Amino acid sequence: MPTNTVTGLSVKSLDEPEEKRQPAKSAIDISTVSDYTIGRFSFEKGWSWSESIKPVVKTDSCQNSHVGYCLAGTLEVQLTSGETATIKAGDTFAIPPGHDARVLGDDNFVSIEFLSAATYAKPA
Repeated sequence: MPTNTVTGLSVKSLDEPEEKRQPAKSAIDISTVSDYTIGRFSFEKGWSWSESIKPVVKTDSCQNSHVGYCLAGTLEVQLTSGETATIKAGDTFAIPPGHDARVLGDDNFVSIEFLSAATYAKPA
């Protein structure tokens, strides 16, 4: 397994993000520390990738790889192969490219994203 090396001390707050993207029913807060871009993804009740992000990125499915940790809410992910998984508060997750997702229930889904934050929900 590859090992990443951090070469300098850096601290930033996602409460004061360097960048904020706000597609429909979404808030994506971005901070870069050292060579890493970290994101807080917040999706409102009723959010789905196909309705909120697809119009921005103009792909048939999400083409990002995701690695993250869920802070709140529930998200159902469906791969184009048909495989599904449900992510809930306290779960860590890895999602390959080629998927759709939607928030389940009445609570907002909030996660910390470690892999795709630099490019997620950016216009094509």
